[in-house]
Amino acid sequence: MAGLTQDERISLLREVALFAGVGDEGLAAVAAKATEVVFEAGRTIVRQGEVGTGFFLITSGQARVIRDGRTLAELGPGQFFGELSLLDQQPRIAQVVAVTPTECLALASWDFEAILTSQPGVALAVLRGVARRLRAVSEEHSH
Repeated sequence: MAGLTQDERISLLREVALFAGVGDEGLAAVAAKATEVVFEAGRTIVRQGEVGTGFFLITSGQARVIRDGRTLAELGPGQFFGELSLLDQQPRIAQVVAVTPTECLALASWDFEAILTSQPGVALAVLRGVARRLRAVSEEHSH
């Protein structure tokens, strides 16, 4: 990932379900604060039980979500993780491991929080995204 431009970052963010409905100003705020990070295959990106300091959006590659040794999900480009730990400052409930070389846009917790307080459209989109995940998990457990 040879240094994405601001416009390229905004384009990537626009395709992410979490940011559906967020205007250009909100996307630009996220894009400006995000850092590009690359993880080699097999590398742990976040560890279960650690307090999270980052939110990650996968731009290329594949990652696996594992809780207590069990694979919960496979994630790819446009998918994200780490938002719960940022919002509630509690330990991460799963670990995420790069399956292939994986490139992400990462946001530090303090930047994420600053964006949420200054960009109501982003805050609303994140709340909706978290609600969708919670609803999906709740429906899985009720069947």
